[in-house]
Amino acid sequence: MNDKTQVKPPRISIAVRAWNEEAVIRRTLESLFGQSLFEELFQHGESCEVICIPNGCTDRTAQIATAVFAEQVAVHPYRAAFNCIVSESQTAGRNHTWNTFVHELSCPAAKFLFLMDSDILFDRPETMFNMVQALEQDERASIASDQPIKNVALKARKSWRDRISLATSEMNGTIAGRFSGQLYCIRADVARRLYLPRDLGIDDGFIKAIVCTDFFTEEVDPRRVVQARNASHVYEAYTSVGELLKNQKRQMIGQTIVHVLVEHLKRSPLWRTAHLAETLKQKDRFNPGWVTLLVESHVRRERFFWRLFPGILTFRFERLWKMRGIKRLTHFPATLVGLVVTLIACAQAQQHFRSGKMHFWPKAGRGNVLELTAGTTPLPAARLQTS
Repeated sequence: MNDKTQVKPPRISIAVRAWNEEAVIRRTLESLFGQSLFEELFQHGESCEVICIPNGCTDRTAQIATAVFAEQVAVHPYRAAFNCIVSESQTAGRNHTWNTFVHELSCPAAKFLFLMDSDILFDRPETMFNMVQALEQDERASIASDQPIKNVALKARKSWRDRISLATSEMNGTIAGRFSGQLYCIRADVARRLYLPRDLGIDDGFIKAIVCTDFFTEEVDPRRVVQARNASHVYEAYTSVGELLKNQKRQMIGQTIVHVLVEHLKRSPLWRTAHLAETLKQKDRFNPGWVTLLVESHVRRERFFWRLFPGILTFRFERLWKMRGIKRLTHFPATLVGLVVTLIACAQAQQHFRSGKMHFWPKAGRGNVLELTAGTTPLPAARLQTS
């Protein structure tokens, strides 16, 4: 979808993954097209592609995305710098969508791939360009992240639940090599050596484990994930108790699956990890339930829910300890609340596995993330900059 023929193949490919997001997909896409990346590519005679992938949708997500793309192709000042396509999939799931984009839909000549969710907003126009620059300036890095910002951080008046939520996020920011599956940029040659198993729960945790060890050939090096400066997006926080517990249950299920899968692959012969994408693809093809069998065996061995994966009882206190000065005291209540939520979620995750289930991806009932103008205040620039 473009009014000019591209001379060069797309240098960057952007995937927007969407599952029943008709309420927010328009504003997410409009926020995307406000990125300075398109102007930068235009100025250098380069291009990118934007691929929206509605997966398993039962609403008008695909139709709305198609309409937005048509509008942008007609009026965007740098429309010569991008092509757009909506590629609808009847199969729902982040992993299936990831594999389809990386191995089938993205241009083979693209050097950088963006994966983004369809319910976020860019609050800095230079976010995506700075993420690409971060990778270009650091040859060792394979993934560039930005700063995820909870929408409650923008509220002029914050409730106690908002403050606990923000304190938890601040402590999560101490994790080395952390990146959010909501938005990241990965080198295409690295991504194409990967394949996400069907029953994998959390894609970003699995990808990080492989990338930071260079496909299990080196010790863990968090520097393979670089956080771009002056790059951020806004998303809606879970604040209700019910939604928070659902999200934590999903996280605990996902982290357990990642732990089991990574430990299994680390014990595999090197020839299998050297061709990891093809190995995992073949496993899924010939034995679709292989990950489920691994997890079931693990859950039977580890009798107690606080042993689903290492560090369940300690990881929040380790993050608290990395805080400086008075923050160790002010963030202590959030640590205790987080521990209680984690233990409840782990118990729920264990019951989930023991009932023979694997997948748990409830649709968030968080309202509308993209209504951010009323009652909000901008964050100071210093809050958005990270080294």
